[in-house]
Amino acid sequence: MDLPALAARVDPGLVHINTRLGQQNGGVAGTGIVLSASGEVITNNHVISGGTSIEVTDVGNGQTYSATVVGYDRGHDIAVLALRNASDLQTAAIGDSSSVAVGDATAAIGNAGGRGGTPSIVAGTVLALDQTIMVTDDITGSAEQLAGVIRVAAELQPGDSGGPLVNTAGQVVGIDTAAATAPRSSGAEGFAIPINDAIAIGKQIDAGIASPSIHIGPTGALGIVVQTPTRARDGSAVSGALVTGVTPGSPGGQSGLAAGDVIVSLDGAVVDSPTTMITLLVGHYPGDLVPLTWVDPSGQQHVATVVLEVGPPT
Repeated sequence: MDLPALAARVDPGLVHINTRLGQQNGGVAGTGIVLSASGEVITNNHVISGGTSIEVTDVGNGQTYSATVVGYDRGHDIAVLALRNASDLQTAAIGDSSSVAVGDATAAIGNAGGRGGTPSIVAGTVLALDQTIMVTDDITGSAEQLAGVIRVAAELQPGDSGGPLVNTAGQVVGIDTAAATAPRSSGAEGFAIPINDAIAIGKQIDAGIASPSIHIGPTGALGIVVQTPTRARDGSAVSGALVTGVTPGSPGGQSGLAAGDVIVSLDGAVVDSPTTMITLLVGHYPGDLVPLTWVDPSGQQHVATVVLEVGPPT
C-alpha cells in the first residue's frame, strides 16, 4: 500500500478539531471528516463532548473555523458539526462499509497526539466485523457500549478519534473511535464505526429527528461536574452521580448543590451513575424545568426544581 499517495488523496477532506472543556479546564484534540463544501463535518461525539468552544482547522485550505454542534448521538459516538462561514471545502470520498471484509488492507488517518499539521497515517488490516466494545469517559466515568464496530490491526492514538479508516482506494469505510484497552499478542489494535452507520445517523441529525440517544441543537445543562461515587465509609457501594464541581450562578449552584453531594434522581428517574444522569439530560433542552434530588455528605436528602441553562454537548 502506497501510504503517501493515499494520504495525499484523503487529507484535504479532513479537519483537525480542538475542543475546549470549560468546566474541566482542559481540552481535547480529534479529527473530523468533511461531508459538504459548506462545512458539515462528522466526528466522534467524545471528541466534542463537554466542549464550551470548538475550533476546527481544515487540512485542505489551512483555515481555522469556529464550529457549532448540529446534533450528536451518545449511544453511537457520532456528532455532526457546522463550520461558521466555511465554503468551497474539499469533501472526503465516502465508501461502503458493507463491502468491508476480514483481511482487507486499510489505513487510519488522523490528528495523532493533537499535533495538527499534516495528518498521520498508519497501515492496518481488518481483523473482525460487528464487534461490541465498552468506552469510558476518563473525566466523568460515564460509559457507553458501541456495537457493530470494525476491529483493525492498527495503532490508533489520542487525536485520531473521528478520523477516517480508508480502503486502498482512499474511500472512507469507517470512523476511527478507540484503541484497544490492552495490547494483544498480535500487536496494536483499534476500532472504527462503520461509515454506513455513521452517515445514517448524520442524516437523522440533519433532519432534526431526536431519539433517546440523539440530541438536536443546544444542550440543557446543570453547570456541574460529576463522576462515579467512591464507596461509603463502611465499604458499601454508593449509587448515583457524585458532584465534584459546581459553576457559581449555574442552575446547580442556585439549587444548593455542592461538591460532595450525590445526585440520586433527575426528572423523576433514578440516577444510579453518571452515565444514567447524562443520558437523562440528553432528552432535555435549555429552559426546561427539571426536578432534582440529591443526598449530601451527612446523608440528608434535598429536592429542588432547576431551570436548565445552555451547556456543552454531553
